[in-house]
Amino acid sequence: MRRLPLFVALLATSAMAQAGEKPLYQPAPAWVKPAPAVDAAKLTGDAPVLLLFDNQQRLEDGRVWSYVESAARAASTEALGSIGTIQLQWQPSQGDLIVHRAEIIRGAEHIDLIKGGNPLTVLRREQGMEQRILDGRLTATMPVEGLRVGDVLHIAFSVTRRDPTLKGDMQAFAPLMFAPARVGFARVRLSWPAKSDLRWKSYVDGLTARPVVENGYNTLDVALPLPKQPDMPADAPTRFAKLPIVEASSFADWAAVSKVMAPLYATAGLITPGSPLAAEVARIRAAESDPLRRAALALQLVQEKVRYLLMGMDTGNYVPQSPTKTWEARYGDCKAKTLLLLAVLHELGIEAEPVLANSKLGDMVPTRLPGAAAFDHVFVRATVNGETLWLDGTGAGARLADIHDTPGLGYVLPVRASGAEPMRIDLRAPARPDIAVAMNYDQSAGIGLPAAFDATVTLKGPLAEMTRLAKAQGSKDDLDKLARSLIGSYEKNVKVVSQDISFDDAAGTARVAITGVAYPNWERENERWRLSLDRVVGAIDFSPDRARTAWKDIPVRTDGPSYIAISARLRLPRGAAGFVIDGTKADKATLGGNAIDRSVGQDGDWITVNDVAINTGAEIAAADIPAEKRRLSAAKANLPRAVAPADYPSSWEEIAAARRERRLEPILAIYARDIAARPDEREGYINRAWFLAKIYDRKAAIADLDKALALEPDAETYLKRGSLHAALGDDDKALADAVEANKLDPSDDGALMRLAYGRAERGEKDAAYDLVQERIDQGGKNRAAYMAAKADLQMRLGDKDGAIETMDSAIALKPGDADLLNSRCWLKGVGNVGMDSALKDCTRAIELADGASQALDSRAMVYFRMGRLDDALADLDAALAIDPDLVASLYMRGVIRRRAGKTKEGDADLAAARLLSPRIDRDYSRYGIVP
Repeated sequence: MRRLPLFVALLATSAMAQAGEKPLYQPAPAWVKPAPAVDAAKLTGDAPVLLLFDNQQRLEDGRVWSYVESAARAASTEALGSIGTIQLQWQPSQGDLIVHRAEIIRGAEHIDLIKGGNPLTVLRREQGMEQRILDGRLTATMPVEGLRVGDVLHIAFSVTRRDPTLKGDMQAFAPLMFAPARVGFARVRLSWPAKSDLRWKSYVDGLTARPVVENGYNTLDVALPLPKQPDMPADAPTRFAKLPIVEASSFADWAAVSKVMAPLYATAGLITPGSPLAAEVARIRAAESDPLRRAALALQLVQEKVRYLLMGMDTGNYVPQSPTKTWEARYGDCKAKTLLLLAVLHELGIEAEPVLANSKLGDMVPTRLPGAAAFDHVFVRATVNGETLWLDGTGAGARLADIHDTPGLGYVLPVRASGAEPMRIDLRAPARPDIAVAMNYDQSAGIGLPAAFDATVTLKGPLAEMTRLAKAQGSKDDLDKLARSLIGSYEKNVKVVSQDISFDDAAGTARVAITGVAYPNWERENERWRLSLDRVVGAIDFSPDRARTAWKDIPVRTDGPSYIAISARLRLPRGAAGFVIDGTKADKATLGGNAIDRSVGQDGDWITVNDVAINTGAEIAAADIPAEKRRLSAAKANLPRAVAPADYPSSWEEIAAARRERRLEPILAIYARDIAARPDEREGYINRAWFLAKIYDRKAAIADLDKALALEPDAETYLKRGSLHAALGDDDKALADAVEANKLDPSDDGALMRLAYGRAERGEKDAAYDLVQERIDQGGKNRAAYMAAKADLQMRLGDKDGAIETMDSAIALKPGDADLLNSRCWLKGVGNVGMDSALKDCTRAIELADGASQALDSRAMVYFRMGRLDDALADLDAALAIDPDLVASLYMRGVIRRRAGKTKEGDADLAAARLLSPRIDRDYSRYGIVP
């Protein structure tokens, strides 16, 4: 079962404030209203796991007292693991952890876990160190000994919190629970003096409770779970979210929050004259006279000379450490970095103030109940030459060029002694790309072959700093993975062979240089080869759903600000003769919130594509969604593509020419470099073997696969090598590889079929049939496909009637299957039986198939048997127009052309077929077909 996220989270987060470093053991305060008792004797197996959850909070005299009582049923051994250790956290600088009760309820028995002692152990380890967080929290923990399946763990404790930073103001929140969550009894109860001005607020639907006065206290009692909340679109701005809490605050307004924080960021006298920090200020002052440049240097100083570490100890939740301490320690959190940056800017005569922000829910700030808890971040708003600058000391890699960039944080609260209201950050497009990619593909060897590839990925800001850290700490394999990940976002079909990472400190960028082999995806359409040149527009996903009436006016949130620039250069073969570009070559448009600027051009044998995509993070109004969708759809329908000439040679002609002209050597050199760098890894040998097989150097490919298998045998590699042995006519070695593949993976269909055909080649008819029949007898969705394979074996072994009978049975299982109809047509053709029905099968298969080349080839065989050579030739031409490398069609066209007296053309077709499949003469001779 799942762990108990709500129960565990509340135990962990409800204890965050104590003035003592040891838990206290006391009865619950008198103001706590008892929850219904848990009667374990009456529990049944379908009782909820969480039987009781009661959170009562009292806000009075600047202190928040949070009482939590819970009872959880150990419904299974897995549940024991979830609840079997009590862990309570608190902040000793702000309050106490008070344990009221800890017991096991077993039927009518109550087993006290405290027994008047001090059973909880206090852990002092900082649990957030890995995330660079020091918050000073302590954890009181106790393994619950003797807890059994069926028991109930019953705990009650309190956490008190008084934050002197807030000057007597209070703030608190309680998480809410919603259907369909199952719980026996649950509630949230807030109380505060009736005479106080404290306010409360909830953001969810269905909370109808209102405060009533009880014993001089306003009391809000919320029964849980509340009704299930309405769904919201995932792309809705955060202000539309239903924040699942009820909160209370004594702050009168946002101005009061701003005022109470202002003294914490006063900078007068914080930089001591003659101190090391003063020397840094003097250095900036001497280096630049322009205040904008000074601001940029100050920001760079704080970002790069002080590492981030959250300091939440003592009063550190809100109080920043001093600039002197930050500079000496060379670490600080957002508060410390902000105060340091403010102090430096003020010393330089630059107007600046802190602003509070919420890193996730900034768009919601104006709708929140005023309180310091509405924020989790602070940074600087500066004014230079009348322009507003947003300067974040916790960022990374900012330079002068980036000084006007804006964070997508929604609303912020300026911190001022006079107070302030939330202000919205007006978003601007970033000045420089976050990621700039420049790629070069050399496909001069041919479009059917891999391309030598190199790329440079330039990263700025936090991405550059993350790359610097990766280079400092990562192994070569780690850095190779980083390079693959970076380039994989923009070119999926690439094998990275090498990477080199360097840095430009002046620009604040990281540069990752990558070399390798790319596999451009040329696709055949309307008898032409075409390659998409788009890397931006096609990846834009803009599919907001506003079909529900409640959603119709909700705008779309976009992800930004961001800036990506991609440049790709493709070198074409044959001097680019006959190649053209179709689709939109130049475009400036806003698509799905992205400002796109594209240009596509051709210069000699190079095509260059430049794409820029900038997202400011601006919302898209609900009324604009249909038009935005139409624009994006139209753009995707007219993406730029490179189009090869209609007479572009087939792959075998292309490869033959490339070998003659030594155009394959650069590609082979890259594969060789990859192997040399990793001689003990099989992947390099397998990759090169694939390429060698593609250029028909089968013996060299086998040699590479030998090495790969010696390093680590696997079924797939045995099958690859076996297919090469079979192509070269070495049936014994092909069979041996099939045997090994089948041993390693008996479930692999390819291994089994290769083994069956290998047995058939040796005349082991029964063994071949038995292998396939076993899979047929197993049934399942592949049964008909195995029956077709058996029929092919029967035809090869001379059992024509048996083959057709087996195919009839297969088609009876799947009557409209184009592949099965094609198989029956083919078998009748090669067997020279049932020609009339064979034609019907083929024609039906052509009508049903997504790609008709195979069925056209089969029908050509039937026409050939019927002596209708012109019809056969027409079908073969049509099949080869779809797939120019269809070896069966090349061979049969060669046969027919020779018989028609076109010896030269026929011999060319036969030569091509033999290059593609050296054993094709032997395969067709079994059916009595020879040139």
